[in-house]
Amino acid sequence: MKELVLDIAKALVDNPEAVEVEEIKDKDEIILKLKVSQDDMGKVIGKQGRIAKAIRTVVKSAANRENVKVSLEII
Repeated sequence: MKELVLDIAKALVDNPEAVEVEEIKDKDEIILKLKVSQDDMGKVIGKQGRIAKAIRTVVKSAANRENVKVSLEII
C-alpha cells in the first residue's frame, strides 16, 4: 500500500523528492500518512478534494483485494 501511494503522489507533484509516506499498523487497520511539500499540497488535494478522494478510492480498492482496512491521511 505504501508503494502505491508513493508512486501516485510522486506522479502528481513538482517536487517528488519531498514526498514521504509513513505506514502505521494499528490493531486491524493500516494508517498511511502522506507528506508533501507545502507548494505541492494543492496538487495532491485538488479542487474540492477530488484528487485526494480519488487516491483514497484507489487505496481502499487495493486494500479490499488483500482484506485489509486502510486509511490515508494527507499531512
